[in-house]
Amino acid sequence: MTALFALATSLLWGLADFGGGLLSRRAPALTVVVVSQSIAAVVLGAVVVATGGWSEAGPRLWFAVAAGLVGPVALLSFYKALALGPMGVVSPLATLSVAVPVSVGLFLGERPGLVQVAGTAVAVAGVVLAGGPQLRSAPVQRQALLLTLVAALGFGTVFVLITEASTTVTGLFLALFVQRVTNVAAGGTALWCAVRRGTPALPGGGLPWTSLPAYGFVGLADVAANGTYAVAAQHGPVVVAAVLASLYPVVTALAARGFLRERLRGLQAAGAGLALLGTLLLAAG
Repeated sequence: MTALFALATSLLWGLADFGGGLLSRRAPALTVVVVSQSIAAVVLGAVVVATGGWSEAGPRLWFAVAAGLVGPVALLSFYKALALGPMGVVSPLATLSVAVPVSVGLFLGERPGLVQVAGTAVAVAGVVLAGGPQLRSAPVQRQALLLTLVAALGFGTVFVLITEASTTVTGLFLALFVQRVTNVAAGGTALWCAVRRGTPALPGGGLPWTSLPAYGFVGLADVAANGTYAVAAQHGPVVVAAVLASLYPVVTALAARGFLRERLRGLQAAGAGLALLGTLLLAAG
C-alpha cells in the first residue's frame, strides 16, 4: 500500500506543479498560491464538517501549522522557478527534496534492504537525468536554480511535518485543512505586503474567471498529494514513501513535453526509464 499511495502522490504533485508553473506564467506566482490554496481550504473545510474532523483536534495540529508556514515558501519558489526556466529542466532538480524525509527516516532507525537501496539510487539518478541533459544549453537562470533548491528543502520539510500531523483519516482531513488555512493566511499576508510595495496582485487584464477551474485543480491536487503521502509514510518505511513520492518531477517534465512540446531528449527518456526501474525495485523490496 505504501508504494501505491506514494506513486499517487508523485502523479498528483507532478500535475499540480505543472499547472501551477503554467499559471505562474500568466499571473504572479504568489497570487497562484493564494487563490489555489484558498479553493482547497474551502473544499477541505466542507469535508472536515461532513466527517466530524474537529473531534480530532489536538497538539499534533501544530505540525500542520508549521507545514502551512513552510508550504507557501516552497510553492512560491517552485512556481517562480518553473515560470523562469524550462519545466523539463527545473522540475527534476526538485527531487533533492527527498533528502529531508530520507534523512529523518534513517535517523529514526529505518534500515532499508539492499534492493531498496539499489532502487533508491536508480530512481534518484533517473529523475536527475530526466532534467540534466539540458542544463548546459537551456537558459536556466541562477535565480531559477536557487529557487528550486529552496523549494526542494521546503517540500522535504512539509513531507516530514504533515506525516506527524495526524494518525487517523479524519484527523488527516483536519490537519490538511489547518495546513491550507495557514497557507492562505501566510500567503495572503505576503501578497498584501507585495501590493503595498507596488507589486500588482493580478495580471493586466485582471484574474480570468475562466481559469478558476485550473486554480482549483492545482490546489486540490496539491492537498490530495499531501494526504496520500501521509498515508504512504504512516503505513510503510518513510524512505520508500519519500523516494517514490519524489518521482513527481518526471510527471511534470512529461506533462511539459506533452502539452508544451518541450523537447524530451534521449538521455531524458533514459532517465525516466531508470526512474521507473527504481520504482519497481522499491516496490519489490
